[in-house]
Amino acid sequence: MASESSDIINSLATIRDYIRWASSRFTEAGLFFGHGTDNALDEACYLVLHTLHQPYHLSRDYFDAVLTEADRLALFNIITRRIDKKIPAAYLTHEAILAGLSFYVDERVLIPRSPIAELIEAHFSPWVDSERVKNVLDLCTGSGCIAIACAYAFPDAQIDALDFSREALEVAALNRERHHLQEQVSLVHSDLFSGLPEKKYAIIVSNPPYVARAEWQQLPTEYFAEPEMGFDGGEDGLDLVIRILAQAEKYLCNHGILVVEVGSSAETLQNRFPEVPFYWLDFERGGDGVFLLTAQQVQQFTPVFQSAL
Repeated sequence: MASESSDIINSLATIRDYIRWASSRFTEAGLFFGHGTDNALDEACYLVLHTLHQPYHLSRDYFDAVLTEADRLALFNIITRRIDKKIPAAYLTHEAILAGLSFYVDERVLIPRSPIAELIEAHFSPWVDSERVKNVLDLCTGSGCIAIACAYAFPDAQIDALDFSREALEVAALNRERHHLQEQVSLVHSDLFSGLPEKKYAIIVSNPPYVARAEWQQLPTEYFAEPEMGFDGGEDGLDLVIRILAQAEKYLCNHGILVVEVGSSAETLQNRFPEVPFYWLDFERGGDGVFLLTAQQVQQFTPVFQSAL
């Protein structure tokens, strides 16, 4: 095995060689891509360039540069780990990109990949007046990526980021420090709204656990590297979603909005509440299963949501 590894390392000399080899091996191994990339070639480029400490937009003029032996060994090792262990690439690099921002991630949190990033980049337009956004609440914050991206989008707003997992909040604290947002982003250990004082928010946003248990058991191997707590939405995937809907009214400004990602449980939610006019957002870069309700709509249907608890 050591001889085989040496032969591979000796036969691959350039950045281009390693990207081509990794892409072929990833395809051969039948890996799943869905944690930041969606195909073998992009994943190979990401892993190779990150391992070489190069920018992801590196000019292809450099792709034929001959690598040192140390670089070749590092690339061989990380590519092999991705194949043999089926560990998502972001856990190997301890980095994920959301809304153009870099975040530290490890196995304590889900890997950021929400289409809500596109909404944040657009400052939630046209749904809110950005000048009126003074408080934002991120429920189930995980790595803190949505809360931190909101802090960039609304620099004059206070962002509260909640999670029930203390381990996740440890990662969120690392990211808050990385982005120097200790004064703007507050981290709160709470079971949804229970740990909050009475406070009104212009935006309540959440990417909660929403995967039905039967569906979770059928997910590709890579997903099982992530914390189960981040997926488990109960029997039908809606346990936390319905609690959010039932309790949000008390915390929304009159001009506020509620934005929640429910992913594959979107149809189940709509069928559960056929009378509710969920607005299902479209995203230019892909992704779906994110609804928006205005504060007035939340108020109108709160009795319906509460009766479903």
